[in-house]
Amino acid sequence: MVHTIKRKFVASYRGVMRYNFNEIEQRWQEYWARNQTFKAENNSDKPKYYVLDMFPYPSGAGLHVGHPLGYIASDICARYKRHKGFNVLHPMGYDSFGLPAEQYAIQTGQHPAITTEKNINTYRRQLDQIGFSFDWSREVRTSDPKYYKWTQWVFIQLFDSWYNLDSDTAEPVAALVERFQKNGNLDVQAACDEDTQSFTSEDWRAFSEEKQQKILLKYRLTYLAETEVNWCPELGTVLANDEVVNGVSERGGHPVIRKKMTQWIMRITAYAERLLQGLEKIDWPESLKESQRNWIGKSTGATVRFNLKAHNDIIEVFTTRPDTLFGVSFMTLAPEHKLVREITTEGQRAEVEAYIEATSRRSERDRMADVKTISGVFTGAYAQHPFTKKPIPIWIGDYVLASYGTGAVMAVPSGDQRDWDFARHFGIEIPNIFKGVDISESAFADKENTVITNSDFLDGLNYKQAVARVIEELEAIGQGAGKINYRIRDAVFSRQRYWGEPFPIYYKNGLPHLIGVEHLPLLLPEVEKYLPTESGEPPLGRAKTWAWDIEKNEIVSNELIDGETVFPLELNTMPGWAGSSQYFNRYMDSGNDEAIFSQDAINYWQQVDLYIGGSEHATGHLLYSRFWQKFMYDRGYVPFDEYAKKLINQGMILGTSAFAHRLEGENKFVSADMIKDKTTQPIHADVNIVNASDELDLDAFKTWRPEFADAEFELNTEGSFKVSRDVEKMSKSKYNVVNPDDIIERYGADSLRMYEMFLGPLEQYKPWNTAGITGVHSFLKKLWRLYADDNGLRVTDVEPSKDNLKTLHRTIKKVEEDIENFSFNTSVSNFMIAVNELSAQKCHCRAILEPLLILISPYAPHISEELWNQLGHEKSIAYEVFPEFDASYLVESTKTYPISFNGKMRFTMELSLDLSKEEIEKAVMAHDKTQEQLSGRTPKKVIVVPGKIVNIVG
Repeated sequence: MVHTIKRKFVASYRGVMRYNFNEIEQRWQEYWARNQTFKAENNSDKPKYYVLDMFPYPSGAGLHVGHPLGYIASDICARYKRHKGFNVLHPMGYDSFGLPAEQYAIQTGQHPAITTEKNINTYRRQLDQIGFSFDWSREVRTSDPKYYKWTQWVFIQLFDSWYNLDSDTAEPVAALVERFQKNGNLDVQAACDEDTQSFTSEDWRAFSEEKQQKILLKYRLTYLAETEVNWCPELGTVLANDEVVNGVSERGGHPVIRKKMTQWIMRITAYAERLLQGLEKIDWPESLKESQRNWIGKSTGATVRFNLKAHNDIIEVFTTRPDTLFGVSFMTLAPEHKLVREITTEGQRAEVEAYIEATSRRSERDRMADVKTISGVFTGAYAQHPFTKKPIPIWIGDYVLASYGTGAVMAVPSGDQRDWDFARHFGIEIPNIFKGVDISESAFADKENTVITNSDFLDGLNYKQAVARVIEELEAIGQGAGKINYRIRDAVFSRQRYWGEPFPIYYKNGLPHLIGVEHLPLLLPEVEKYLPTESGEPPLGRAKTWAWDIEKNEIVSNELIDGETVFPLELNTMPGWAGSSQYFNRYMDSGNDEAIFSQDAINYWQQVDLYIGGSEHATGHLLYSRFWQKFMYDRGYVPFDEYAKKLINQGMILGTSAFAHRLEGENKFVSADMIKDKTTQPIHADVNIVNASDELDLDAFKTWRPEFADAEFELNTEGSFKVSRDVEKMSKSKYNVVNPDDIIERYGADSLRMYEMFLGPLEQYKPWNTAGITGVHSFLKKLWRLYADDNGLRVTDVEPSKDNLKTLHRTIKKVEEDIENFSFNTSVSNFMIAVNELSAQKCHCRAILEPLLILISPYAPHISEELWNQLGHEKSIAYEVFPEFDASYLVESTKTYPISFNGKMRFTMELSLDLSKEEIEKAVMAHDKTQEQLSGRTPKKVIVVPGKIVNIVG
């Protein structure tokens, strides 16, 4: 059927030989869609290749020209691999749960689903018109119940699992219950809550069901806990650390505070070591790997327990330098530490409370980044040194984080610069414990050259010796032990918003219970408003029908809640990263209603071969998805514990912003080339009202910014008003966004695709310049003229020349190497060289131009399809075999010799490289131009260097 349609298609358009790119591109996009040209099969005799893009959040603004950069690169790879004989999976979908749609719903009352659908339609139109070879039959949307059914399913598997440290793997909770029934938890080595109590099998059997469920919550891989979170009152939700920038929400710039809330948590810490080790077997950018290593933050040291004076409690710290224990002169607790309010004396309480309040307004990331500010408050309390028994003052300081370690540090100012600065600032003692070292001006942190002194039994020991000895002594007195610590914390998995995946959880006596997988998906309910309730509950608290009947197994009215058969459902929803943590596997079998994917599908596609996306997701999506993949591997659902073999972080296309300059304190603007020594305030101007000569359309500017309608504008000597330019992130807020729709209408999608690749290496940041695309567009028109002019096809069946073949095969070699090495910009340059050479050679040879089209088609698929079709081919070019490089065509058989007389080159001769020295001399001496130069004279000698030069002397 496809071939029949194709023949009609060819007959209809044969003879239209003008390069009308708008018509051509629309035709082929419709053809690809109609014939599902890029649909992948889950069974094939071909080798498989899975190319994945990070799917976008469909914002209302649509795409700008910076967004497609990674998609174009991945599409080139996908098309190239099809040419190389692979069965290629190249899917696309939408990460469609998100705050913007919910914020719009709050403002307008429009359901987020309506906004999201509209935005997706815009994205789909834009993606289609760029000519991507996506398999749209596998499209997923995280907000589609058919999709989030499986996100809920994964949550259920996590809830039903625990982490066995002995086997270093996740196992079903049912197996843990069996162990409890036989032996209690005395021999269970598990990743669990620190306050988990020991119990025997008799204890377990005697516990009530409620008590047993509470204990199991301490082991489950997803659990409920009260934790410090980033709370954004304006957005009414908790934000992840990577969603908070400089103390405000990344989206909207709203203030964020730290507060304690009961949240769903993912026990990612159980996988900390495996997440670290897994980085060694995946081909991801080293900078991204290092970001994850730092985020996981593995460190080796010891825990030390300090008894409190006047309190029946202890403070436990983790330190990587237990050898410096005798240098402790104070302790610092995180302001959020659970003991702070308990141990603070009345005389210090007001100051401590004020400091806690101030710290709550700063994010953890801000506090970690701020290394210059020194602040803290003395609590009035003291701890006791485990060996000397001396009192140690306890302070609080915002440089200590409750989420890292134990939320407390033993401060050794002689060995840590931050502690030294803190001690010097507040007048705290700085005891020197390093032999032969002056610490009067700064701390000494060179552990490799450490010799301990003033430290009792550690005196004279080096770093390694002292560490081993102090751990031994701490363990002997029961006040410490050696330990490996990780900075990573368990991940908060709750959001207090409407537009997200509902948890498949109902509450019985305050404890969470699962809804059966057979009843999924649990659908979002309707609500009148999308704001939190007046009592502070999440928006789902407004739903009138949001209770679960365990007998009917369905959602019923809240009025029916009776605590016996009808129970309240969870009011929180899942975070944004939930839907993106298994989407790459769901693509393999996205139409499957019975399972997240079939074993046949997952075993065929196995892993993503190439993943392209932004580095900004290093410690968010890219870490959480690796965690989920390892869990799925443990439970036997996937064959590999890493889902992406290779990852490339594409750079960013930057905007070239325009600035109109207003005189400081006046309503007067000055042309940028007339500023001189004047003090001005640069104000962003929309780049769409600035021409290629940087001249601002003043009428359009006044209409766009009515507050400047009456402003005075000082023009330059040519009577125009110029703006200045600067390169910034392309962003709607900077008014430097270039819409791909406009570029495609003016230059075509193939021009856009090739220009974005031509701008520079994929991984680099590079500025957009619309004027630059004209060169690429001119190249495509020149390419067209190789094949056709207004009179029709120019392609003939004549035999190719040696120069034709040399140009083609050099291009084949370069393009293949470039794509394999993801050096797309150099391929575009090589295409231009090839077309220039073939044009100069007046080449219209089918044997050259047909393979050239296959080479170019991954970059410029529309023009390639059109010309391929015009050459009489019935099938799409998409699956044509990639041309094979033949090195013999690049071997030179002749040499162009410079013929010199007394060292001055007078003419050149092309001679065979097979000629001997004598034969070269004979051929040169017989040449008319040689005789003309000699004018009958006999040369003194003839110098011949075969393959290089000929010089006639005399």
